[in-house]
Amino acid sequence: MRLLLDTHMLLWALVEPRRLPKVAASHIRERSHEILYSSVSIWEIALKAQAGKPVTSAPAERLVEAAAAGGYRELPVTSVHAARIATLPLHHRDPFDRLLVAQALEEPARLLTVDRKLAPYSELVMVV
Repeated sequence: MRLLLDTHMLLWALVEPRRLPKVAASHIRERSHEILYSSVSIWEIALKAQAGKPVTSAPAERLVEAAAAGGYRELPVTSVHAARIATLPLHHRDPFDRLLVAQALEEPARLLTVDRKLAPYSELVMVV
């Protein structure tokens, strides 16, 4: 299974693994699963840090290094991903989350999240 981690899941997996829901931790540890993280998550983390609202004490560059060391594969944002947003209903207005949903739909991959507002988008959204 291909799993795309949302921004919270990525942060918890890399910085605070104790915060991961047990189901999420199990899926991430499963060796047969391909674990993806989006460049949009790194962008979101960097923007919040720059705005003085950091979501973690770890700099974005360290998160990229930790993700690579953990065997996670980066999923760049493509124009196909960006265009897919236009087809999504407005269940959720957060642009970062909407782009993650679009990426999950286009790849395809299961989006691993705790955000219940994303569930209506697709069966590919796995809320844990």
